[in-house]
Amino acid sequence: MKSIETIRLYGEVSDSIVDGPGLRYGVFVQGCTHGCPGCHNPDSQPAEGGTLTAIADIVARIRKNGLIQGITLSGGEPFEQPAACAELACRLKAEGYDVWAYSGYLYEDLLARAQDDEAVAQLLDVVDVLVDGPYVESLGSYTLKWRGSSNQRIIDMERTRAAGDIVLWQNEVYALQKPESW
Repeated sequence: MKSIETIRLYGEVSDSIVDGPGLRYGVFVQGCTHGCPGCHNPDSQPAEGGTLTAIADIVARIRKNGLIQGITLSGGEPFEQPAACAELACRLKAEGYDVWAYSGYLYEDLLARAQDDEAVAQLLDVVDVLVDGPYVESLGSYTLKWRGSSNQRIIDMERTRAAGDIVLWQNEVYALQKPESW
C-alpha cells in the first residue's frame, strides 16, 4: 500500500486520561457521516473542515512527550480516513505505543469492508482495542468507562483476531510502565 503522508485532523489532545487507559495522545480526525444526535464533537463531522497535518509531525509530537503510553484515534470517524489512520497507527505501533480506535461502525461491518478495502484491513490489523458502535444519546452516561453509550463494545482486537470471534476487552489493572520508545 502507498505511504500516506497527511491526515485531516479535527484536533489533538496531548495528555488524555479519558480515551483509554494510561496517559494517551488523542488524535481526533475530521469527517464523520454518522451524525449521531448528541455527538461530543459535532464540529468534527464535516469532511471539508479541520486541518491537513503531516503524519510525521504528529509522530514527532507524541515522541516528544515521554510519558505517553498509547494513542487513541477518534473523531470524527477514523475509518473514514482509514489509510491515513493506518499509516499513523503503524508508525506508532512500531515504536511500542498501543493503539485504541473509536468507531461509529460495528466491528462486523468494518470486517466486511476490509474484504474490499486494504486500508480498513490494515487499520483493523494494527488496532489493539476497538470501541465500536454509534453513540446513542439515550444510552449515554458519564459513568461508563472508555465509551459514551452502553451499546458500544470495547473489543480486544488481538484476542478477537486469534479467536475468530469478538472478545471483549477486560479492564485489567493498568500499571504504568516505561514505554518501549524511551
